[in-house]
Amino acid sequence: LVFTEEDKYGLYSNLLFKYFLAEGVVCGHDLFVASAKEHPDNILKELPAPLLDDTYQKELGDEAAAVKSEDFQDSMKIAWRYQNLPKMEASPTTYTKFGHYYDISKKISPELCQSIKWHSFYLHEELSFEPKMKTCNMNSGYARLLQSIQRIISQEGFDGSDPQKKQRNVLRIGIQSLGSVLWGDDVCCSDTPGDPHSLTKFLYVLRGLLRKSLSACIVTVPAHLIQNKAIMERVTNLSDMVVGLESFIGSERETNPLYKDYHGLVHVHQIPRLNSLICDVSDTKDLAFRLKRKLFTIERLHLPPDLSDTVSRASKQELAGSAKLLSSGCGAMAIGKKHLDF
Repeated sequence: LVFTEEDKYGLYSNLLFKYFLAEGVVCGHDLFVASAKEHPDNILKELPAPLLDDTYQKELGDEAAAVKSEDFQDSMKIAWRYQNLPKMEASPTTYTKFGHYYDISKKISPELCQSIKWHSFYLHEELSFEPKMKTCNMNSGYARLLQSIQRIISQEGFDGSDPQKKQRNVLRIGIQSLGSVLWGDDVCCSDTPGDPHSLTKFLYVLRGLLRKSLSACIVTVPAHLIQNKAIMERVTNLSDMVVGLESFIGSERETNPLYKDYHGLVHVHQIPRLNSLICDVSDTKDLAFRLKRKLFTIERLHLPPDLSDTVSRASKQELAGSAKLLSSGCGAMAIGKKHLDF
């Protein structure tokens, strides 16, 4: 269960959501798309088109040439004694190809979409067809969604306890903006919601369904709207992986020259530790994303050296603060009122 905290305007988290579904289409997995905001049919039409390997290499080659010219310019500015130091790699996956790459400037072809089996759940249609129901003191929208997921898992042969008759396949589940007002939940509206347990009950049952089936799920949640931190902590504990996207839109960092190469930060709050006692800790914790013309990339946050007096004292202090915040890694000691960052 991958839990994604949406950025303030939901631009980049929506892109990540579509990447997850597009990977399912290319791999031939079955899809289940649920939303209360946008019709699943429209989401599937908007998926990015896959890039062929040679096209991606060309994109990467153009980018490498641009980086090389930047390096040459930097070498003119940096003192000679630093030139022989090992250069930091920007991308965590420079040498290993993992999955597929996508061109966000183009949409996926209808033929490719029709080649796979997909199921949709649009809340407003589901609630209009049948009378409202409330099971286990849970929100009716969540209860209907769980019923649909359970039905697909059992009918399409993804149940782990029942061997598959056909060739083994994987079900990819995507749930958009869970916990928002559109789902009929009030956790985003006040500090003391009238129904604070619906979301956690839903995730608890969903996680059980995922454990007993051949399926993976991504859930995006507008976490910045949920004021009650206790609910957020429960939701985090019920997820396997928790990733937060912090966009620079509307913040001071948008105009800060230090962050001119990036569009936001990626916070990895929790890493899955299935079948092991501890999780795999990455060698870098400072990740940032940027949206290029065709590619959405996540890279190591590599800030340029302070070569001039253009960087103000305030931004230097802010940079020091953000560096301290980012460097508090997995299992770090809690300082003062700061929480442990697991």
